[in-house]
Amino acid sequence: MTTTDPCHLTTTPADHTHSAPSPALTRGEVVRTLLWIVVVISAVSNMAASYGNADTWVHLACGAVTVLGAGTLVVRNLRGRR
Repeated sequence: MTTTDPCHLTTTPADHTHSAPSPALTRGEVVRTLLWIVVVISAVSNMAASYGNADTWVHLACGAVTVLGAGTLVVRNLRGRR
């Protein structure tokens, strides 16, 4: 006798023996994600330095990291379109 309980309608991983393999992350996707993380962290750090009245060198360092990360993302995007 089959049950119609909605809790038992899900399938188990063993039921999907012939399913397509999940796509692996490429090196480019990992690099892009890490660059975005660096850009966001450096931008937030620069904002925190502004509110905390930090020294000028802290602003310059955070700004330089943000610009380099964002610039790298732009260059990678433009090269990927060719």
